[in-house]
Amino acid sequence: LWNHKTGEPHLLSQSAPSQNTQKPETVRIITKDLIRDLKIPSEDPSGLSIILRPSEIQRIATASRVPTREEREAMLEAQQKEREMAMDAAEERKAHIRQADLSRQKNQGLSELEAEAKERAQYLLERANAMRMEQEDEVKKLNELILGAQCHAVRDAQILERQQILTELQEEERRLDAMMEVDRRKALEAQEQIDELRKHQRIQGKQLIVKQIEERLEDRMLQDEIKEQEGQQMLENLERIQMEELEALERKKEERQRLQQEILRINEESFLAKERKKEEERLADLRAVEYTRKKMEREAEYEAEQRRIMREKEKEVARLRAMQERERDHKAEQDELRARRNQEAAERDWRKKEKEQLKKKAEVEERLKAARLQQVTHKEHLLSIEAGRERAEFERVLRAQQASISKEKEKEEKHRIKLLRHAEGVRQQVREREMQAIALRKEIYKEGDRLNEEARLRRIRLDQIKEKKLSELKAAGLPEKYCNEVERKVHALPALTH
Repeated sequence: LWNHKTGEPHLLSQSAPSQNTQKPETVRIITKDLIRDLKIPSEDPSGLSIILRPSEIQRIATASRVPTREEREAMLEAQQKEREMAMDAAEERKAHIRQADLSRQKNQGLSELEAEAKERAQYLLERANAMRMEQEDEVKKLNELILGAQCHAVRDAQILERQQILTELQEEERRLDAMMEVDRRKALEAQEQIDELRKHQRIQGKQLIVKQIEERLEDRMLQDEIKEQEGQQMLENLERIQMEELEALERKKEERQRLQQEILRINEESFLAKERKKEEERLADLRAVEYTRKKMEREAEYEAEQRRIMREKEKEVARLRAMQERERDHKAEQDELRARRNQEAAERDWRKKEKEQLKKKAEVEERLKAARLQQVTHKEHLLSIEAGRERAEFERVLRAQQASISKEKEKEEKHRIKLLRHAEGVRQQVREREMQAIALRKEIYKEGDRLNEEARLRRIRLDQIKEKKLSELKAAGLPEKYCNEVERKVHALPALTH
């Protein structure tokens, strides 16, 4: 039919025929020009369409919905129950198998193959049980306690080493103080001797002047002119002596300043020598590390090259053997002889290269030994200069060491608190699991006897694992106090003692 308002044709659908005739469904299109009947295909001609059943659509809609927390917990609980049921079924099957084995043992003896298979199965079962027990929370907690004890032992050893270093530094400080005190006293004694000598010289000079004055006073009454001249000369001599004394005092002051500057210069040179020694030691350590790294790389390359050569040799031998098996003629024998000669030449080259490498290695080690000896000699020379280093530098280093130790102690305390909190969280999880286990046992009261027996065996295995790990810990050489601490903490765990 034609729609006169819109100018578009009407679509008249025709109902599908009955299933018995198996005729395709059609639709009739009526326009103002013609009438057409179109067949509706039963399949998608393009092959890109997907036809879903209502059950599949319902499943997709259900899977696309985000479950709530209660639904997730219910789902997890259902999965847990399924796993437990599967484990129970497996235990029942194991019991049936064991019962069948017992029956078969009663009826007839096992053959050697059956006995070997049984031993293998028993070994695998025990291995699986041991691996499963390692995943238990109590065993994990025991492993954490053992690891913590080992960490504490290492930390205490480090603290003891720091204390020994601090004691050695204090002894070195006292030794340097004593040496500086001896040098100071010697310098004071030398200065006192110089002052005493100059004082004696001044006294002698004054005595000489007084004697001259007395001689000239005796002659004053005899010769006035000579007296005046001698008096003038005396005044000049006095002025000259005073000037000499002032100059001597000035020279003494300058000498003292020069000595102080010399001491400062020596201290500065000692500090610079110390810094140079530290830098040389650091560079020497870096060179030693670099040499070790390169040496390891060369050895690794050498081993890889040897393995490659061996593989190539094996391939060549295999190829030659294959050729020998395939071809028995004279040419095969010549090829084999040629390959053997090539192999011998390759082995000679390899031995020659190996000998050269060993020679180079010995030369490098000899040079390194000489360099280390030179470094040791240089270090000893620098150590002889360090006797005059300043106390302030040592105090600064000591304060830095003390600050570092304080920071390290603070860091270790934070780490210990973190470990305690983690341990408390683990214990809380263990307690929660125990409460859940108790609730689960109440719900499945009918299986209480089996669960009690399983728990008893589990405790026995845990105790055996505990004793085994403690024995291994003691056999490893850990100090006794750490072993006792781990044992005390293990006995404090409720899952291992109850």
